[in-house]
Amino acid sequence: MLRWGQYVPVAARRATARREMDRLRRRGKHIHPIEIEGRTIARSFWGKGWCEHLESFSDYANRLPRGRTYARNGSVCHLDLQPTSVEAIVCGSELYNVSVRIKRLKPAAWRALKKKCSGRVGSMLELLQGRLSDHVMAVVTEPKTGLFPQPSEIEYRCSCPDWASMCKHVAAVMYGIGHRLDDHPELLFVLRGVDAQELISTGLSLPPGEGATAGETIADHELGDIFGIDIEQGVDTGVDRVVEVKPVRRKSSPARREKTTRAVAIGKRSRVPGGKLPRIRPTGKSVVVLRERLGLSVAQFALKLGVTAATVYRWQTTGGRLSVRPHTLVRLARLHQRLQDRVRER
Repeated sequence: MLRWGQYVPVAARRATARREMDRLRRRGKHIHPIEIEGRTIARSFWGKGWCEHLESFSDYANRLPRGRTYARNGSVCHLDLQPTSVEAIVCGSELYNVSVRIKRLKPAAWRALKKKCSGRVGSMLELLQGRLSDHVMAVVTEPKTGLFPQPSEIEYRCSCPDWASMCKHVAAVMYGIGHRLDDHPELLFVLRGVDAQELISTGLSLPPGEGATAGETIADHELGDIFGIDIEQGVDTGVDRVVEVKPVRRKSSPARREKTTRAVAIGKRSRVPGGKLPRIRPTGKSVVVLRERLGLSVAQFALKLGVTAATVYRWQTTGGRLSVRPHTLVRLARLHQRLQDRVRER
């Protein structure tokens, strides 16, 4: 017979959760809580579509109300969405670990969905903001053949003692996904393992002749020309992030200039084979070439850089040099290094 713990007030649960999340942050874990203002969990086309889809299943009817309450009161302390999976921490009488696995959209279903939307989605902004025609909206949200998963495609697990098929902690996480889609709708495509770019009628890939063709090798000096890389000079990979340095325009002492022009190491040291990364000056063109040469979708590329897919799409359509955050620059350099290693092995 299960023994349930003593009821813990919401305020006390939140205080405990904050302490535990602070502890995990100090240990280096990136925490992404679900913070809902007011009672409305989702406001966007994609967020509301996700929640309404969940609520259409009778199997979930008994557990979803408690899950809504948990999501609204801030009990979802952490929610990390990756391709076809979600890992979360939910605060109940204690902290529970929740994992959700969602099956990748079947290739045949994705091809059929793309065919139905062919020529009807004009831009990524239009898609992510949900400013779609009635036809496309009906296609992507269709209960059986759209982007949202069926109950048979969802597997979940919670560390709580509740024997129910879907406990309130899992239900809270499912609502948390809907809330996350408000700000990051591209994550729905990541969750289903498909590339949103394939729905766009006007692609953002390079024009013919701009990139390397399939099977073509690239020499080191050509890599440098395309990516803006200084092959011989490197950035020490013993740091996770470096701070970009801008030229100093006012007069200063030699010591001050040396301090200003030196990259500042931040974060824990990581060990990367080779010890150094190429200095890169990324452009929109080089981002497209790098992603395509590595064989990554926009969603996969974004995850490796720790940015949103929308950011990658914006980069790809930007002319000239890109301005990126220091830690993102290091991750880009690592991907450039991976491509160089592949080229040299051929």
